[in-house]
Amino acid sequence: MKEISIIAGFKILENAKKAAQELREMGCSTVQLNGVSNYPGEGVEKITNPIQGKISSLGSMTLDADFPSGRDASVMAAVDPSASGMADRGAEFNMPGNMLTVLVDDAVSSNAEKIIQKYGGMF
Repeated sequence: MKEISIIAGFKILENAKKAAQELREMGCSTVQLNGVSNYPGEGVEKITNPIQGKISSLGSMTLDADFPSGRDASVMAAVDPSASGMADRGAEFNMPGNMLTVLVDDAVSSNAEKIIQKYGGMF
C-alpha cells in the first residue's frame, strides 16, 4: 500500500477545515492544517494608535507580523507594497493563508484531490 502526500492551499479557513474533516472521514492517515504567512510571528495582539508613536514598526502595524529577530527584518518588511498601501496587486494575487497537508493511500488519491478542489483548495 503506497501512500502519497498532498499539499494544498486555502484562502478561507472554514473551507480548509471542512475539507480536512471530510478527508479524515475518508480514512486518510494524516491530515494537518496550518496557517502560513510571508512574515514571522503570531501577529499583533494589541491595537495601538500610531499617532501616539507607540508602534514597533510599520511592518508590524500593517502586516500583522511579529519580528523577533530584530529591527532589520521589520525595516525590510516595511518596503513591501502591502505595508504602505502604495500599490495594488489585485485580488488574484492573494496568497492562500492556510496549508492542508494530507497523507493518503495512492489508490484513493484522486478522491482526496476532488474533495480538496470541492472546497476551493489549490495545489
